[in-house]
Amino acid sequence: MAIPITVLDCDLLLYGRGHRTLDRFKLDDVTDDYLMSMYGFPRQFIYYLVELLGASLSRPTQRSRAISPETQILAALGFYTSGSFQTRMGDAIGISQASMSRCVANVTEALVERASQFIHFPTDEASTQALKDEFYGLAGMPGVIGVVDCIHVAIKAPNAEDLSYVNRKGLHSLNCLMVCDIRGALMTVETNWPGSLQDFAVLQQSSLSSQFEAGMHKESWLLGKSAEKLCSRVE
Repeated sequence: MAIPITVLDCDLLLYGRGHRTLDRFKLDDVTDDYLMSMYGFPRQFIYYLVELLGASLSRPTQRSRAISPETQILAALGFYTSGSFQTRMGDAIGISQASMSRCVANVTEALVERASQFIHFPTDEASTQALKDEFYGLAGMPGVIGVVDCIHVAIKAPNAEDLSYVNRKGLHSLNCLMVCDIRGALMTVETNWPGSLQDFAVLQQSSLSSQFEAGMHKESWLLGKSAEKLCSRVE
């Protein structure tokens, strides 16, 4: 005899039906030290994210309950900090593992939509000269506008037979190109390179390298390690 099995929504069991926003966790109820240890960011920055992303995270949903933007952001920050969807982080804000996963996806999508507001390479002469002045004032290096490097970001194996994403440590990753200014603020990010590609190859094939070779950033230099020196504008 077949046994009927029903897959239950953990949130439904805990909170019942009815369309409402679930405020499972209150920022004002915990200390600043707790927020830093659990989520890696201070209270005011979390409030800033709520203001920045709130409209996107309050989109209409087909589900009977809506998780508040604040809770979604805490779930995502918890995942970014710990790398885990598991119960410790979900329990801290009162949501299931499945809801954690949805929150991380929602917040990540909202952040990507706004990336261009915060990550942009200088194109006008005044902004470029300001960067050069800052680097020269710090280290006496003329013409430098940024620091370039590559970083590996771990991913799930996209295909068991595809080894292009396996890096030199035997792990699946993306080799991401990043440039930051003197304050550490990102100026450009390229994330479309597989982990097997070496840093110098990533830089050579990047759109950033094409811009420099085309003369878009004349009399400007990037600081990088020796692996990136095959690009004529990296010192």
